Formats: sequence, structure tokens, C-alpha cells
Amino acid sequence: MILIADSGSTKIDWCVIDDGKVVRQIFTCGMNALLLTQEEMELRIADELAPKVADLAIDEVYYYGAGCVDADVCENVRQAIAKSIKAKIIEVHTDLLAAARALCGHKAGIACILGTGSNSCFYDGNDIIDNVSPLGYILGDEGSGAVLGKHLVGDVLKCQLPKDLCEKFLQQYELDRLTIIRRVYREPQPNRFLASLTRFLLENMEEPAIHRLVLNEFKSFFIRNIANYPDYKTYPINFVGSIAYYYKDVLKEAADAVDCTIGTIIQSPMEGLVKYHSI
Repeated sequence: MILIADSGSTKIDWCVIDDGKVVRQIFTCGMNALLLTQEEMELRIADELAPKVADLAIDEVYYYGAGCVDADVCENVRQAIAKSIKAKIIEVHTDLLAAARALCGHKAGIACILGTGSNSCFYDGNDIIDNVSPLGYILGDEGSGAVLGKHLVGDVLKCQLPKDLCEKFLQQYELDRLTIIRRVYREPQPNRFLASLTRFLLENMEEPAIHRLVLNEFKSFFIRNIANYPDYKTYPINFVGSIAYYYKDVLKEAADAVDCTIGTIIQSPMEGLVKYHSI
């Protein structure tokens, strides 16, 4: 049996497959491997996961997770899993590789994440061979929920949107200038706060100013990230993540504007990962 994990900071989706069929799906609290010690991860896995798979003979584990940015961090996660799951193979990889394998399978292509943050890579059918650094929502993360939210509140507070839209936004979210500044500059995880505001963009996409904001940000994603990959125009650009999924119409419009071709768009990578590890 194979155990696959799609791990974010908020939750982990665990899926057990046998002969290509899903036999069990489990949800546990999320883990960001950069923010937790190996011991903390060991405890979470032992408490939340191990009892739910104790009756299964797990032979292989493939964990794809937030914060798995280098070999040392991945090894910490691998050892934390090995404490509770006695599998012959335990591999730990980035969430970007999860996106690539879910979207492209065993074929070469360009895979992207558009969620709270953004990322992209060129994938050879098994591994990532090129990656334009996303740089985070302050320096990069074009097209992400955090950056869309950042532009939205900036335009509201600097009166760059029609007055009625600015008032509607502030009333709907019960915000004012000082509250926004406090949430962004003084409280933890401002990227999540900013991303949480993007629902307003989706609800008001018929407004020209809102449509323009989102379209320009997606065009920026293609120009500043995708255009850096050699021969990018010869490959379809594939996406996973809530922003890509819910804003797919504007994303396709942006791709057309910069002469890119959209391929697959999915909200979550698990279905694609199950297929990848079943072949």
C-alpha cells in the first residue's frame, strides 16, 4: 500500500492507495516543516495519523509539503514519519513537485501554483529542473491571493477604485485604514489576511476596475515568471490552487494577452498524485 500526503500549513490530506484504488482518506492538522521541530512533527504524526493507519501495511510514503525547501528540512520530516510509519520507502518533497506530478503526470511541462502564494516550475516528467523563485508576497508571488489582496487594499486606501466600491469593501469586511495597517504590519500571517479579502474581487468581477486589477496581476505572473522558461510558448501552462481555479476565466484571458496557452487547472493536487503513483 502507498500513503500519499498533500500537506499545507492548515491541513494535511493523507490518501492510502492499493493497486491504484483509494482505500482510505484521512485529514489531519497542517504542518509547515520550516516552523516545526522534528520532535513536534513526530508527536503530531503519532497522535493524529498513526492510529488511523495502524491496521494497514504501508509499504511506501510520499509526502509533499509546505516548508520542505531543502534536503535538511525534508530529512527532518522523513525521520518524523519513520518514527510512526515503518514503510520501506519514505520520500519527502516540495508542494511544487506535488503540483507538477499532479498536473503533468510523467510528461514534461510547466506547472504552477496559484493560491495564497504563487510558484512555478519546468518539470521533466519526474523532477523539477527549473524554477523561477517566487520571492514571497513582498518581492514577488505575482497572481497570488496575498498579492491580489495587497493591491486591492492599496487601491481602496489610496482611492484608486470608484468611491462606491471602496465604501462597499470597507463595510463588507468591517475594516478601516488603521485596522488594515495593524493587520498587515503588526499581526502575524498578513499574507493570509490579505488573501482572505480576494473573495471581494471575485464577487465584483463585472466592475471594470476590479477586472483590470486581476487581469493585470495575472499578466504579471506570466511575464515575470513563465516567460523565463525556455520555449515556454511551446508548452501548455498548468495550474493548481484556489485562485487559479476560481479565477480561471480571467487567467485564460491574461494568458491569451501574453501569447501563452492554458492547459489543466485543478483546485487540489491529490487526484493527480493518486494517478501518478498508481502507474
